[in-house]
Amino acid sequence: MKIIKKILWLILIVLLLSQFFGPDKNEGDLASIDAFLAETNPPEDIKLILKESCYDCHSDVTRYPWYNNITPVNYWLADHIKHGKKHFNMSNWEGNSTKRKDHKFEELIEMIEEKTMPLNSYTWTHTEAKLSDTQIKVIIDWAKQVRLKYSLEPKPE
Repeated sequence: MKIIKKILWLILIVLLLSQFFGPDKNEGDLASIDAFLAETNPPEDIKLILKESCYDCHSDVTRYPWYNNITPVNYWLADHIKHGKKHFNMSNWEGNSTKRKDHKFEELIEMIEEKTMPLNSYTWTHTEAKLSDTQIKVIIDWAKQVRLKYSLEPKPE
């Protein structure tokens, strides 16, 4: 029984000390998204959907909830953001080729149609990010227009 008590105390101390450390935050400004917005030209309703449902994990502009100050939750959130930006990053749009941009929009359409984005774990705490069927249709229609634009651009030789 003494050993279990010591282990529990040790775990408590480690958890308390870990609160003073955490991953780097994803803190950029809205200007980092300007190139993406200028190139893809989303209407105002799409901009709002992107802000509410996508920016936090797919750009350098993240609104952190209060529980991000709790370790190990902050590491879990940082990992989600890291993976989200790896797959689709609106803040790093200019450096991509037209082919890559088109492919990213192809994936975006697929994920939205399958309702795998935004993640359920995100919409549990961000109910405003949950997409309605109408919003899904509007995003997909816009994304298809963007893909059409990319398909008409001259290909580098």
